[in-house]
Amino acid sequence: MELSSNRFITLDIFRGMTICFMIIVNSPGSGAVQWAPLDHALWFGFTPTDLVFPSFLFAVGNALSFSKKKFESDGAFLSKIFRRTVIIFMLGYLLSWFPFMHREEGSWAFNAISHTRILGVLQRIALCYFFGSLIVHYCSKKTAVIISVFLLLGYWAFLLLFGQPGLEYTMMGNASNLLDVFLLGTDHLYNQHGHAPAFDPEGILSTLPSIVNVIGGYLAGAYIQHKGRNYESVANLLLYGVLLIGIALFWGQFFPIAKKLWTSPFSLLTIGLDMVIIGILIYAVELKKINWGTRFLLVFGVNSLAIYLLSELILICMELIWIQPHVSLYNWINAVFYQRIFPGAFGTLVFAICFMLLCWLLGYVMDKRKIYIKI
Repeated sequence: MELSSNRFITLDIFRGMTICFMIIVNSPGSGAVQWAPLDHALWFGFTPTDLVFPSFLFAVGNALSFSKKKFESDGAFLSKIFRRTVIIFMLGYLLSWFPFMHREEGSWAFNAISHTRILGVLQRIALCYFFGSLIVHYCSKKTAVIISVFLLLGYWAFLLLFGQPGLEYTMMGNASNLLDVFLLGTDHLYNQHGHAPAFDPEGILSTLPSIVNVIGGYLAGAYIQHKGRNYESVANLLLYGVLLIGIALFWGQFFPIAKKLWTSPFSLLTIGLDMVIIGILIYAVELKKINWGTRFLLVFGVNSLAIYLLSELILICMELIWIQPHVSLYNWINAVFYQRIFPGAFGTLVFAICFMLLCWLLGYVMDKRKIYIKI
């Protein structure tokens, strides 16, 4: 792996960690209760899994601080972010629609576009990248902070004012879900196949506080560039991170921390944790020159989007292929191998790790062949 010496290696490692755990979280195996740390909080609360998606948004913002100087004109800048936004959004939409067919009473039926999920993980990344880019490009750092405060407080106020009385923070009574149902309809939301009530954790309104995660990543990256990668930077990143965590925990007493609702304290908590993590990484990798495991993570970090898409496509195909009637390849592998050797929740963890290693191997082959997919 040949990387430029002026590249912010820590960002690639941070992004690699995020993709690594994102793949593990998204492929928890089957046949047993999921290993608890690999599951999201049911509603209120926080688990390690809840940090994965916000960390990717933080990495997006961090990368913006290093790419901002590349644009010589507003035209080039706007053209670039529009193109990236549309491509990432459409990749997410097509991924949710793929494979465009489903099994129905022993035959294949077309997945109607009227029942496709419009929003999702990649779609939220696209929207947060778009609005985050506009804010950090056209606004000063101070103004970006003010906008962030406005987004966090405004989201809280919207939930309180327009949610169902007494149900403002519940799954079906919160204003974010009510807006999604009104604008998109239940057929275009997550869980639209009857397994659970229609609710989209990547809804329209809850995208607002998630934009702050991108802005937080940008401000952290801009600070690192300004101060350099030294002990003072590490200390201040840790200090600000702990401060944000403290504010989030205090605010959480009044506005609960909830990933699926992406509450404002959740946004602050994850930004604080990410600042602590990236501060520790700078200290370990760039100051103490600890390189153990970094090459492994860099494989994910330098091809993050491509590897994530490959992982999702492989999982979908494993669910699509039937080894026995109504038994997918995914469930069959877990039943005849992982659950027999490692029964219970531990087997789901072992499968997830093995699947992550398979995706890493694909990324390693791409890296050896100098295949780097950028948008």
